[in-house]
Amino acid sequence: MVELTVEGVASALHRAEQDRVPLAPLSETYPSLTPTQSYAIQSVWLDLKLKAGRHLIGRKIGLTSRAMQEQLGVDEPDYGFLLDSMWVNSGGMLASSEFILPRVEPEIAFWLSEDLIGPGVTVEQVLAATQGVCASLEIVDSRIENWRIKLTDTIADNASSARIVASQQVIPLQGLDLARIEVTLMRNGEPVGSGNGAAVLGNPATAVAWLANKLAEFGVRLQKGQVILPGAMCASVFAAPGDTFQAVFTQLGEVSVSFH
Repeated sequence: MVELTVEGVASALHRAEQDRVPLAPLSETYPSLTPTQSYAIQSVWLDLKLKAGRHLIGRKIGLTSRAMQEQLGVDEPDYGFLLDSMWVNSGGMLASSEFILPRVEPEIAFWLSEDLIGPGVTVEQVLAATQGVCASLEIVDSRIENWRIKLTDTIADNASSARIVASQQVIPLQGLDLARIEVTLMRNGEPVGSGNGAAVLGNPATAVAWLANKLAEFGVRLQKGQVILPGAMCASVFAAPGDTFQAVFTQLGEVSVSFH
């Protein structure tokens, strides 16, 4: 039995990301690993990055679709952190060599104008604390071999997050029905996925409320100025060198990213 140390696993994930050499599934190496321990690993990994000069700019929520929850045998989402080093402007170019097995998924990004402090945060409070939303793509990548993940793997691995690509056009919420916003995901001009806001826990604002309340268990709040990715509107799609992805949203416009 390999001895589990939170600091040791966080350091191993950090090296795996830097060297692009994935780890064997943590859930196999440490069969007794719990979600609480996995969040502790993620927190130590975040501390490592902050000490290296990175800055927290927001949070991401994963496992918001029923299909993904059923696949991993869970009944609630998970979350990860977003750093300044993960930010990519729409239209940007990414080196495929920076990733292991990247995938792309479209999301409705929330920009907070007020802090959100759980527990007890409601959807109405989320909407009141949101400056606006924008079209975005999340690049997810797994530091676990071949995406062989269970819940504890992806929690420890920062909810498999790698980059956030966001439009600079932030749209006020007035007149928007977030659940009914639709998106088409294109790869090299061909549709590869579609969905709507309702795919994210029925309404992406519900996911943000869940996050504020979940973070409260750890004494953490969502802060004014942060960006929140609430979850994918359709299945993620693998990215290869030479691919260009574009997500076209109703009411929010477009966002794109290319890989070389």
